[in-house]
Amino acid sequence: MNPLPHHPQKILIRSTNWIGDAIMTTPAVRTIRENFPDSEITMLVHPWVSDVFRFSPRVDQIILYEKKGRHRGIRGFLQLAAELREKQFDCAILLQNAFEAALLTLLAGIPVRGGYTTDGRGLLLTHGVRRINELNKKHEVNYYQRIMQGLGCTPAPTELELYVPGDQIDQAKQKISQYIGNTTGRVPVIGFNPGAAFGPAKRWPAEKFADLADRLAQKTHAVFLLFGSTADKETAATIKNLATIAAPQIIDLTGTTTLIEAMALIGECDVFVTNDSGLMHVAAALHTPLVAIFGSTDHIATGPFSDNAEVIRRPLPCSPCKKSQCPEKHFRCMRLIDSKEVCSAVLHMLKGS
Repeated sequence: MNPLPHHPQKILIRSTNWIGDAIMTTPAVRTIRENFPDSEITMLVHPWVSDVFRFSPRVDQIILYEKKGRHRGIRGFLQLAAELREKQFDCAILLQNAFEAALLTLLAGIPVRGGYTTDGRGLLLTHGVRRINELNKKHEVNYYQRIMQGLGCTPAPTELELYVPGDQIDQAKQKISQYIGNTTGRVPVIGFNPGAAFGPAKRWPAEKFADLADRLAQKTHAVFLLFGSTADKETAATIKNLATIAAPQIIDLTGTTTLIEAMALIGECDVFVTNDSGLMHVAAALHTPLVAIFGSTDHIATGPFSDNAEVIRRPLPCSPCKKSQCPEKHFRCMRLIDSKEVCSAVLHMLKGS
């Protein structure tokens, strides 16, 4: 153990790069705040991750790492280092594992730099933490908390945290009321997240989502909200076109919401059906009942960190391969998951809600 100084005045946290990973670091961020209650804590994040921390009481400030904009290339990287140097941070905690993160904080003149000694960056850190193999058998939440333990901090509870402001929640409720319309009786709101940024090996086929919507429409009067980015619009259109019963009840939100808007809407869903993706972790953090469909990725390491989730997968000999494309080109781990089974799981969740 290599403990951090007891009273750093200004702490910089280098966030992970993706929404799901960032959400899985929220217990570690809480650990930092609880161990350093009087420090000023700043998150360095990519813009698309910023809403994960924007309203968090654990964080005082956010600095955007605009790698595709003004911080592009070597010149932009050096500019960011200069900007951080002006802030005069006492301590940097690197939740991101890349060599670049350690180099950036070194160039920024931050005297205390803590994080895992991965990616050959051990010599750039003043407080290196060795990764232990036992973490491979645990959820990634523990992986990030282990950094803090290695830096001498007392771990805070491991529950995920997401903070959505009240005005966003009110807007989400209003939108859902419009989607439901004048229907009498209770109308379940079911979120579908058919995309996954990592690649097609993580995506349950669109035709199965469509069949699931039809099965659920026969059993309930549910409204279905399709979530995702602009890249998921074609998949969303396919789902709506293939659904023969549920089509009028399907609302395509792909590419139309910011992250904070999506968070607020997911928080209002009765059940969320999702591939392994960032929005899956949003639902887990907001305690939305969810059914997660897993194929190529490891459900132990990156599954929903929630007591109100069901993971559906097929434990094939090749699974989890952790590849973005199926090496065998048949995607059997996903295609063998039947919409009838997922429907049963969703109905079970609705009964409990």
